[in-house]
Amino acid sequence: MARDKVRYALVGLGHIAQTAVLPGFVNAKNNSELVALVSGDEEKREKLTKKYQVEYSFDYSDYRKLLYSGLVDAVYISLPNHMHARFTVDALQAGVHVLCEKPLAMNVEDAKVMAQVSEVTGSKLMTAYRLHFQRANLKALEIARAGQIGDVRFFNSIFSMRVKEGNIRTDKRRGGGPLFDIGIYCINATRSFFGELPEQVFAFANQGFDKRSLEVDEMLSVVMKFSGGRMATFIVSFAGNHQAVYDVVGTTGCLRLENAYEYYNDMTLYYSKLSAPTRTYKYKKSDQFGPEIVYFSDCILNNKTPETNATEGVLDLMVIEAIMQSVKSRKPVNLTALSKTLHPTLKQAIHRPAVDNKPVRVHIENPSMD
Repeated sequence: MARDKVRYALVGLGHIAQTAVLPGFVNAKNNSELVALVSGDEEKREKLTKKYQVEYSFDYSDYRKLLYSGLVDAVYISLPNHMHARFTVDALQAGVHVLCEKPLAMNVEDAKVMAQVSEVTGSKLMTAYRLHFQRANLKALEIARAGQIGDVRFFNSIFSMRVKEGNIRTDKRRGGGPLFDIGIYCINATRSFFGELPEQVFAFANQGFDKRSLEVDEMLSVVMKFSGGRMATFIVSFAGNHQAVYDVVGTTGCLRLENAYEYYNDMTLYYSKLSAPTRTYKYKKSDQFGPEIVYFSDCILNNKTPETNATEGVLDLMVIEAIMQSVKSRKPVNLTALSKTLHPTLKQAIHRPAVDNKPVRVHIENPSMD
């Protein structure tokens, strides 16, 4: 494209959009320009366009009008999960590129349609896996792939938060629940280390622990078996004390990343090896949303295929559906083996300074009780 900046509309102005994506656009200004906001809340549109000096704003009812207006080249979809597919397909069909929050859709079928429309129209579709550009996670992957902990044998993770009663994350109809909301991080991290889909999954779920989990699971425990007898386990919960950590254990060493999936805390990576002192790598809090916008804009401007493409989103949903099937049947579920998948490398790391911890907030609240 002739322009040196990609013009974006941010679609959806909920918590993640206001606290992270909008400030992230400030850090992506070298090759990205936020020109429009889309929301069904008039006050949000009015106050946030003024705060971030955005020229245009649209109601959801005028979304298609925006797409065919010629005002934007791309959209960042930051909507509830159940709205991802429809708003993405509309944009792709209009020739507008899409950076869509994860999970890509509510099911594999919808995600495959999104990928197919992207291929047919030539409009790029990227799943917003921000950790594919975050140095702490990429350093852990580099160490493991270089064989510095021997052959990777198993992965274990815990991701929990105390979600407020009534928060959208507890709304089943809108795609709530810990598996879709936070479990996808554990699944994607595991696939990144093993470079493939699991061959088999088995899962337990608990619901009704308190009022927050009447519609969705409060907690899930998942076991995944990979080729070569390798294993992965994780637990996700909406009613546990805040925790976000993973361990990767090889035949001669291990890795541990604390605050592994967060975007508002420092991270610490521990690298231990037999008969050697533990190495500690500390990573200060940084913006994780600006880098993914910068990366996607670079792909658009230079006609490159994003590493975090639609297929990545489809694969994670295949695992999610298998987990859901296992919970229902109380039996292990097999997945169809696929060839090796794309994976992020340290070359993708993009650093941007931490954003304002207290941006302007309009009609939102913290999802967590912490």
